[in-house]
Amino acid sequence: MTLHNIAKAVGGKLFCAEGKEHQEVKGVVLDSRKVEQDFLFVATVGERVDGHSFIEQVYEKGALCVICEKAPQNPSGAYILVESSFQALKDVAKFYRENLDIKVVGITGSVGKTSTKEFIASVLESHYKVLKTEGNFNNEVGLPLTVLRIQEDTEVAVLEMGISDFGEMHRLSEIAQPDICVITNIGQCHLENLGTRDGILKAKTEIFDFMKADGSVCLNGDDDKLITVQNAKGNAPIFFGRNETHAIYASDCENQGLAGSKVVIHREGRSFTVEIPLPGEHMIYNALAATAVATMLGLSDEEIQKGIAAVEPVGGRSHIIRNEKVTIIDDCYNANPVSMKAAVDLLTMANSRTVAILGDMFELGSNEKKLHYEVGAYTAEKGIDMILCVGDLSKNIYEGALSVNDSTSKVCHFVDKATLLEQLGGLLQVGDSVLVKASHGMHFEELLDKILCVIEKE
Repeated sequence: MTLHNIAKAVGGKLFCAEGKEHQEVKGVVLDSRKVEQDFLFVATVGERVDGHSFIEQVYEKGALCVICEKAPQNPSGAYILVESSFQALKDVAKFYRENLDIKVVGITGSVGKTSTKEFIASVLESHYKVLKTEGNFNNEVGLPLTVLRIQEDTEVAVLEMGISDFGEMHRLSEIAQPDICVITNIGQCHLENLGTRDGILKAKTEIFDFMKADGSVCLNGDDDKLITVQNAKGNAPIFFGRNETHAIYASDCENQGLAGSKVVIHREGRSFTVEIPLPGEHMIYNALAATAVATMLGLSDEEIQKGIAAVEPVGGRSHIIRNEKVTIIDDCYNANPVSMKAAVDLLTMANSRTVAILGDMFELGSNEKKLHYEVGAYTAEKGIDMILCVGDLSKNIYEGALSVNDSTSKVCHFVDKATLLEQLGGLLQVGDSVLVKASHGMHFEELLDKILCVIEKE
């Protein structure tokens, strides 16, 4: 990662680097506040902020070099001039990845990428030094930054890869160059751009485009679209699921409610019991995906058991918040029809009165009203005691819930969060289990503290 090699990798021209051409950078960042001694700062032009305006500041903080689209006036350090700083970031990450001697696990799918990543990382950490994607750094900016965080002692990188259109996964795969590809499922996310589930399958399987020649593929065999994938660059996929015909499968599933589940996992002709600390059937699939990857990387049954038992929830994704007065299922990071129904299934496990606060789901294309309507009907059919719908599109959730003739649920619609909050005190009761879920753009995380405050007053 010398300045000479970086300039060559990004197709840029190096200036003001006399005597430093073969000096290595110690980190790469987009945020000027994160610059440290001998870091490379990539100056990008964003919607609100132009990173070029911070170039002099990063030199003062010790930056070794700057990648930029506009030559700085009177630069006090080295810089590499490029046509596109965002493209240069991807090129730097690709160059770095090509020179790494580690295993990379790439994870994609419509639903459950983040929780699957957490399971896989937790299991692998029982044997390897692991780096994983943090937060939502899974796109064409976040993934390169994650790759560039890989350290010399890292043995395995677990990378989440998210897309919304064709071609994106192809570009992400070129950066990650995964040794193992995991696809969780093919749902109904990003239908606005990808059209159909077949379109989603096509876009997601672009992850194979730059998979290593000797790479491996782990797929959810219970997904009707993924089971049709029989070849990935000459490699036969390893399927996991609840069906005993799969190479890795679960049986004897014991539902322990919001405390999680206990299952028997079968692999390579033997079986072992695992305790899954997070609730919901989808967590069983996460555990199976982690087992599949662990099998490919040589972990023992004991290491897999230990890793699964140690998994911790991620805020905003089926995160259980409990106190003596209320249980909240914080699943407000994002939403689509599949994950919404899965969250409702999770709520039905509660042994108390159940309340679902559901908001708009975005990027569903021309069928968005129908898909919201179906979620409402599904929620009422599951017998949720109170269904509170918030937002313009969620009027369709409300109407779908009301359409269930034998529904005994109380169903309400609110135009926005503020209107809901005005009435929340009269709707919630001590002892309730409350699901909070919507697309990230609804910012339902703002409701969590409000719910706790309302219940405290009861």
